[in-house]
Amino acid sequence: MARHISPEPSSGSAFAIALGGLVALAVGIGVGRFVYTPILPFMTEALGLTPAESGLIASSNFLGHLVGALAAVRARMRGGHRRWLLCALALSTATTAAMGLTTSMAGFIVLRFAGGVASALAIVLTTALVLDRLAAYGRPGLSWMPYAGVGTGIALSAVLVAALGAHGAQWAELWMACGALSLTGLVACVCLFREVPGAASQPPAHLEDGAARSLPRLVIAYGLFGFGYVITATFISQMVRTTPQIASVEPIVWLLVGLAALPSVAFWIWLDRRLGHCLAFSLACLLGGLCIGASVFETSIAAVLLAAAGLGATFMGITALGLINARRSIAGDPRRVAAVMTASFGLGQMIGPTFAGYAYRIGDSFQIPSLAAAAALVAAAALTVRLRA
Repeated sequence: MARHISPEPSSGSAFAIALGGLVALAVGIGVGRFVYTPILPFMTEALGLTPAESGLIASSNFLGHLVGALAAVRARMRGGHRRWLLCALALSTATTAAMGLTTSMAGFIVLRFAGGVASALAIVLTTALVLDRLAAYGRPGLSWMPYAGVGTGIALSAVLVAALGAHGAQWAELWMACGALSLTGLVACVCLFREVPGAASQPPAHLEDGAARSLPRLVIAYGLFGFGYVITATFISQMVRTTPQIASVEPIVWLLVGLAALPSVAFWIWLDRRLGHCLAFSLACLLGGLCIGASVFETSIAAVLLAAAGLGATFMGITALGLINARRSIAGDPRRVAAVMTASFGLGQMIGPTFAGYAYRIGDSFQIPSLAAAAALVAAAALTVRLRA
């Protein structure tokens, strides 16, 4: 039987797929996951949410993220990755908009849980679909591009929330406006992810024994990263708004996170190629931990902007490097290794906000949660500094 060979794609096709990955993660993660952070202060003010309640809502999203990742490991996904990815983005869009249609804790928890499932599927399927196709097209240099979508989504939604908030929009209107932003991205993904012949998954050409053995430690470090980054990522806008001496920068602090994230993935992937192994991953964790830790002992505008820039400059680089290095460490279905990493990440970020919400009660501040976040990131750096991948 003659073997079907897919036609050679053009460089334009490769770029369209990379751009589609960028838009997909902008919708599924940048908006679907992270827009809760800039909207949270408006919800707290209008609904009187306590830090524990805010953390519970956030943790429900991360529980959904964990469940979605585990489902991605086991699901057969008939119909192809493209169809499932578009369905995940549609779910993310719908749950984002629907947050503005309820005022009950139960409603918030259910919607954020469903949005978490969608976000996990979005990152797992985007990683599997886009990276494999780029490799087949001979364009691995574009692998940074999808992950830049998270910073893009954060920046766009931050501008939208700040602009509408400045004109008196209520929290519910902010959720629905961000749902409309996600819908625009979903339409773009339908166009960019046209039916093209799927590339067969290609395992790495050579896997060293040390690389395979490094995977468990990398998975644990990825979970620590999930716990560490998410505390600041969830509560930074609330921290700023409730601290009088720095409250004036609240409209720009989340935007700064997104802007710092935009070029960061390309930089960290470039550094990874220069340093080899997991050293770039370790350095990014260390830098993120130090920036968050420094902000604990100083409540000036400069300190909080440093924390925001450090968070933005590292968290998507760590996300991308973790997934890319895990893919290097093991042969087989890329969806499965991405899902295992995402599940570890999801477990860490599920625990983080709930811990932070209750730890807040100890000193009526986020100092203890922020110190724990910094310590987790430093531990992740220590675990991976000598890994081979």
